[in-house]
Amino acid sequence: MTTKATIYLDAKLHRAAKVKAAQTNNTLSAVMSNALRESLREDAIDLAAIRTRANEPARSFEAVLKDLKRDGLL
Repeated sequence: MTTKATIYLDAKLHRAAKVKAAQTNNTLSAVMSNALRESLREDAIDLAAIRTRANEPARSFEAVLKDLKRDGLL
């Protein structure tokens, strides 16, 4: 099922999307849908990683700085 939507894009971004659509033999709608789908997929992966690591012990920023200084990286 598809739904019609109106979006406002920067002119250069719109032109780039149109060029990509032409080069890949896709419609502008397909290019935009694929880009949004990929962005949402990446968000889902990030959220899953956050859930997986939620119970890991946290380290303070100060402790990280101390370790970096100790190791000669700062």
